[in-house]
Amino acid sequence: MKKRYEDGVVPKNSADLRMDMARQMKAARLEQHLTQQVLAERAGTRKSNISRMESGSYNPTLDFLSKIAESLGKQISIRME
Repeated sequence: MKKRYEDGVVPKNSADLRMDMARQMKAARLEQHLTQQVLAERAGTRKSNISRMESGSYNPTLDFLSKIAESLGKQISIRME
């Protein structure tokens, strides 16, 4: 059960953050008409890692996320609220 906070903002848990990142990564990949295999090759990893990231079941390091973003021509933006 989620707690209620005075300011009305309920913090996201890590699974929510992972899924948000996964959706953004997949959308960026599809915008460029890239397969998971091609993105994996650009990032120097295996297709299975890309698949697990996009499903939200893989918790990548910030360094690895940066590598993926660079492979997509994107930048990572982290916001702490």
